[in-house]
Amino acid sequence: MPLPTAPAEHVERALCVLAHPDDVDFGSAGTVAQWTAAGTQVSYCIVTDGDAGGFDETPRDQMPVLRRAEQTAAAAAVGVTDLHWLGYPDGRLEPTLELRRDISRVIRQVRPQRVLTSSPERFYERIGASHPDHMTAGESTLRAVYPDARNPFAHPELLADEGLEAWTVSEVWLGGGPRPDHVVDVTDVVERKWAALMSHVTQVSHLPEGQLQQFVGGWMRQTATDHGLPEGRFAEAFQVVYTG
Repeated sequence: MPLPTAPAEHVERALCVLAHPDDVDFGSAGTVAQWTAAGTQVSYCIVTDGDAGGFDETPRDQMPVLRRAEQTAAAAAVGVTDLHWLGYPDGRLEPTLELRRDISRVIRQVRPQRVLTSSPERFYERIGASHPDHMTAGESTLRAVYPDARNPFAHPELLADEGLEAWTVSEVWLGGGPRPDHVVDVTDVVERKWAALMSHVTQVSHLPEGQLQQFVGGWMRQTATDHGLPEGRFAEAFQVVYTG
């Protein structure tokens, strides 16, 4: 069968698998807001609790609780209420079989047609996008999509002990990578993205008022320009991989 030439116009369910609380909001919250507005049920799978983040003296044992609450509020701002937490340590993520199994479990639970995750490729021109945890989450998610989640003989305990049938994901959207090929104009929902980002108080409250929107908005406008959108638009871009 020939591969699709464009993403599906609409899917019933989508799953976003990201390394840290706030990753989905910096890169994809506008896109998620559009999906939920169109009736797609979006779920989040956050691999770590972000316990190595922050810019003040918050005790480390308190940070996971704060960041889960912040991500929950941020998700609500763009219409997402189904969140799955894997609880891996921030900054120490490795592509293990256990991580592949845990992501496969969530894929089989949610049964999404579309998965959004981080690119596993290093982006040398924008190195901040290529945090090792981001690349590990992306690589592990791709391995979970193919072959693990669709193979009933991979991680057999998921079926034998938890009754989770194999599931095939049709497409994966990779964010923060070096070769995006699909752009989403999020201008009409950008205020919802700002609301989501501002929910991450432990991560952004140290910034002067307006600086976050100026910084993130700047590269969103550049993304729009790079992909041929009119001047002044805000956009998020992805590499779409057809995995069905």
